[in-house]
Amino acid sequence: MLDKIDPKAVKASVKTQALAYMPGFGNDFETESLPGALPQGQNSPQQCNYGLYAEQLSGSPFTAPRGTNERSWLYRIRPSVRHTGRFTKIDYPFWKTAPHIGEHSLALGQLRWSPLPAPKEELNFLQGIRTMTTAGDALTQAGMAAHVYTFNADMVDDYFFNADGEMLVVPETGSIRVFTELGKMDLEPSEICIVPRGTMFKVTRLGEEDVWRGYICENYGAKFTMPDRGPIGANCLANPRDFKTPVATYEDKETPCRVHVKWCGSFHVTEIGHSPLDVVAWHGNYAPYKYDLRTFSPVGAILFDHPDPSIFTVLTAPSGEEGTANVDFVIFPPRWLVAEHTFRPPWYHRNIMSEFMGLIYGRYDAKEEGFVPGGMSLHNMMLPHGPDFTGFEKASNGELKPVKLENTMAFMFETRFPQQITRFAAELETLQDNYIDCWTGLERRFDGTPGIK
Repeated sequence: MLDKIDPKAVKASVKTQALAYMPGFGNDFETESLPGALPQGQNSPQQCNYGLYAEQLSGSPFTAPRGTNERSWLYRIRPSVRHTGRFTKIDYPFWKTAPHIGEHSLALGQLRWSPLPAPKEELNFLQGIRTMTTAGDALTQAGMAAHVYTFNADMVDDYFFNADGEMLVVPETGSIRVFTELGKMDLEPSEICIVPRGTMFKVTRLGEEDVWRGYICENYGAKFTMPDRGPIGANCLANPRDFKTPVATYEDKETPCRVHVKWCGSFHVTEIGHSPLDVVAWHGNYAPYKYDLRTFSPVGAILFDHPDPSIFTVLTAPSGEEGTANVDFVIFPPRWLVAEHTFRPPWYHRNIMSEFMGLIYGRYDAKEEGFVPGGMSLHNMMLPHGPDFTGFEKASNGELKPVKLENTMAFMFETRFPQQITRFAAELETLQDNYIDCWTGLERRFDGTPGIK
């Protein structure tokens, strides 16, 4: 489908189109927006139909095993060497990359923030990204960064690709359109998308809001994949058919444009005279995709106790150590609680993993006050955490009848690496100084005699 864009046109005329997607996770897709644009039986013909150029976009080494080998063949109006010129270094001072030790005086501790304030100036998606934590080392392709974004303007003639990692985008307020070189994805809160490493894209606003806000996990390591289900079997958790990959859509415009690049933690920009989103057809398995968190099928205890929170993993980015993730993306969705003789909220624990949490909507059952939509918390490696005093009292004394947790969607970026706080996060005005007080009421009950206290 051809998308000729007049920058002066009314935004809604472009953004109300219904988009098409191809279902499945990790499939080898093929799609074309003009008939006959996709070569059949070979990847690189001597001459491509429509005068297109063929090129390969690789997300893995050429010699990677078949199960992890990723590449897509793109058929585009111009080869991507024409989508870059002479680069100029630029600065996005609030976007940090690991290894990064923030220069601040904030001491170690369990941390929580209220939502990021709306911007006072005009910012697009790229300009509105703020790094909260970094972990690992992008130069060795290990670890991650947790960002928040808030913006109020579209990327019209500005485009971006991230050579440091893939980006998992989690909207919290306001729907967005993510227009990549392989197609468009529309996201609303409760949906997420993955933009693969090196893929060009831009973000524009959908609907009418005062601010568009959300979270980003920048994954420096191995790409996100679906977790193994083990004894669960072939179904439940996230199911492959619910992942949606966009069909080929290209933007054909010849106006002054800028391509921004993140490479080894630094930023660069190049001026070109056309849109780089010019892929008319493509085939392969290295592609962006979206997922609706509401299609996640939770699995839990149906008699007593409950499993570890890893049972709620949607996507995992593996590390070199089996069973120890570079990053896990975990959600806490609506679900039934039915366990007997059980403390039902997440229990108190310390963990070798580091947990950055956010709330998309509703309340989180372990902390019904203070942790609000758009807010964040950080429980770093081996720091104790768990339900607040109110949550403990409610769960310890409530009637253990079946209860459905409704209107709630929290998530967690969990990594094997300690997460370093940026100066921005340490000095953010929404940092809750009294977060640690939520456990104050958990006093000693033990007196040496048997019985419930």
